[in-house]
Amino acid sequence: MPGYEASVWFGIAARRQTPVEIIELLNKEINAGLSDASLNPRLSEFGGTALKGTPGEFERLFAGDAEKWSKVMRAANIKPE
Repeated sequence: MPGYEASVWFGIAARRQTPVEIIELLNKEINAGLSDASLNPRLSEFGGTALKGTPGEFERLFAGDAEKWSKVMRAANIKPE
């Protein structure tokens, strides 16, 4: 439908109290895995794309989507159950 967009993404999160060193190591290793040449063709078969990035970029993506969908829910008067 024109004027509408919806997408799905998956991410890995950790508790806020997780030490920065652990977050940095996980981010490094996950990004390395997402760089594997055999992964992107397989994801493309399903219409997907691997998005590498920093913890800060992921946090902004999450916050942006939460804000966007909160507006949609309010506009449609959708109540969480």
